[in-house]
Amino acid sequence: MSDSLVVLWIVLGAIAGALICLLVLWGVQLRKREARVTRENETTDLTWGIVDTFAMIDIPTVLVDQQMNVKAASEAALSLAMLGAGRVTAPELVSIVKDAFASGEAVARDIELARGPFAETTIAVEVRAARMSNNLVLIFMADRSDYQRLEEVRRDFIANISHELKTPIGAISLLAEALLEASDDPEMVRKFSLRLGGEAERLAGITREIIELSRLQADGAITEFQPIEVNAVVAQAVDQHRIFAASKGIDIVAAKSDNVRVLADEARLVLAISNLVSNAVQYSPDGSRVGVGISHTEGEVEVSVTDQGIGMTKEESERVFERFYRTDQARSRTTGGTGLGLSIVKHIVANHGGDIRVWTKQGRGSTFTIRLPEVRESHVSDSGEEQSVA
Repeated sequence: MSDSLVVLWIVLGAIAGALICLLVLWGVQLRKREARVTRENETTDLTWGIVDTFAMIDIPTVLVDQQMNVKAASEAALSLAMLGAGRVTAPELVSIVKDAFASGEAVARDIELARGPFAETTIAVEVRAARMSNNLVLIFMADRSDYQRLEEVRRDFIANISHELKTPIGAISLLAEALLEASDDPEMVRKFSLRLGGEAERLAGITREIIELSRLQADGAITEFQPIEVNAVVAQAVDQHRIFAASKGIDIVAAKSDNVRVLADEARLVLAISNLVSNAVQYSPDGSRVGVGISHTEGEVEVSVTDQGIGMTKEESERVFERFYRTDQARSRTTGGTGLGLSIVKHIVANHGGDIRVWTKQGRGSTFTIRLPEVRESHVSDSGEEQSVA
């Protein structure tokens, strides 16, 4: 074979090898492009379908890819500080998404997220993430803040009840033992019996107020509303405390306002105003005055109870409507206060569609003001049902 023929075969072999390499590379690139197109089509199909669904979802929901790019998000998700420039930025969520991609299984975790991009407070969120495809993960989030807050309230309530009940129960137990030991001494028996009765009444009062507060916090707690004369309600509430006020030399002055009515549960509204008057008398010095005023503007009625007592600090006034909160523990023990009275007032007023506020200054006293919608006109329909126009 001549040298020229050998060279020709070598050249042809090199060309053939190069062609084979090109074909292999082209095939690899083609498969990559097909895979990419498939993923893009898959992503597009899923995204278009989910975007329409997200418009009807009122919970935080996000669709993300492996690069943490947000492909779709519900409006509720946009209010949380977890998305930035179209990407998932919250480290806790990034970790969950990566775990969902890696495991291919649903991931559930409780985390805390900022309420907004500039918020200092956080919310508790239950997150569930599931892989929808090789390149997509769907995230659902449920706000657990209300549940956590209610759980904290429940724990505090139980702790407070335990503490409040322990005192009178312990006192009753000790007094019962003292009665047995002093059974031969009529004077001591009488003394311990009076104290025992006082502790029993205190325990009964706490129980009654806990039951009342529980009823007020239940859904639909008040269903029987009737147009009520405010003058009559105030008069009933004040009359309940005139004897005790007189024993302290306190004058209760109640104003009147003609033809002022509100839509209310009469017994509960009397209880609310009565609690305010009771507090005013208890926390006022002997020989002072308690005022109860009624005023009304267009569509609103206000009932104010003013005392000349010790007043409160700003911090105390902000907490005064909390359950079991008492500004003066020593005085509460003397007067038998449970720390539930103002909380009951707040819930009664709220259930009537109103609100309550307090003005106070140390050394000058306090004014508690209930505001309720006024009933201006009313008539009874043919069916006997009361119809009211505010």
